[in-house]
Amino acid sequence: MSVLIVIPARYASTRYPGKPLAELTGATGEAKSLIRRSWEAASVVKGVDRVVVATDDDRIKAASEAFGAEVVMTSPDCANGTERCAEAFDVLGGGYEIVVNLQGDAPLTPAWFVEDLVAGLKRDPMAEVATPVLRCDGRALNGFLEDRKAGRVGGTTAVFTKDRHALYFSKEVVPFTEASFADGDETPVFHHVGVYAYRPSALGAYPRWQAGPLEQLEGLEQLRFMEHGRQVLCVEVEARGRQFWELNNPEDVPRIEMMMAQMGTA
Repeated sequence: MSVLIVIPARYASTRYPGKPLAELTGATGEAKSLIRRSWEAASVVKGVDRVVVATDDDRIKAASEAFGAEVVMTSPDCANGTERCAEAFDVLGGGYEIVVNLQGDAPLTPAWFVEDLVAGLKRDPMAEVATPVLRCDGRALNGFLEDRKAGRVGGTTAVFTKDRHALYFSKEVVPFTEASFADGDETPVFHHVGVYAYRPSALGAYPRWQAGPLEQLEGLEQLRFMEHGRQVLCVEVEARGRQFWELNNPEDVPRIEMMMAQMGTA
């Protein structure tokens, strides 16, 4: 099945304006922009036919083309990354059987997360959207809880059925647990990784639907699929010793740089 990866990137982030152009210094001391690191992560995924950056900002376009990315210009009216992916898919003329939304705020996304995601969607004919989930260890869960106490959103968590079909996603830490966990402990909480794979029919319908109350309250675009009765498959992925964190706030930059240093990421 033909696969397109779209990296949606906008300049006017509420929590972190200009985030795609924020620079992250790797283990070798080289600084690269967030959008470049996201594009490099997408470029090593196996089984992908094309990778494009989708943006409405000339600064992001220029920066992306400077390091060799293909850029698709989209409307500033796109409410989220899924709408931007849908527009980019239309601009490109369709022609792909799976569209992957690799959001530009997760530069540590390993290639196998995306590969496993696409494979999961291929295996489940009932699912119209798939997204990865990663079981939190104590270190990750405690980081989420610390962020929430400080009034920050550290990540999104997911709960799902035994068939891995999503029940809910939240910026709160769900499910609730009173237990305490050491850094290396396995926990019952799953971190939602901000990557999506869509069948074109679901992606094409998405911009025509009104955002529901849950999407508006949580600010989570995937809830629109669920509020309109569409199946979202949660594909559990393995960290394989890799650390993972999304860049949501300026405070996340040193945290991600520390992780890159520890993992030897250039």
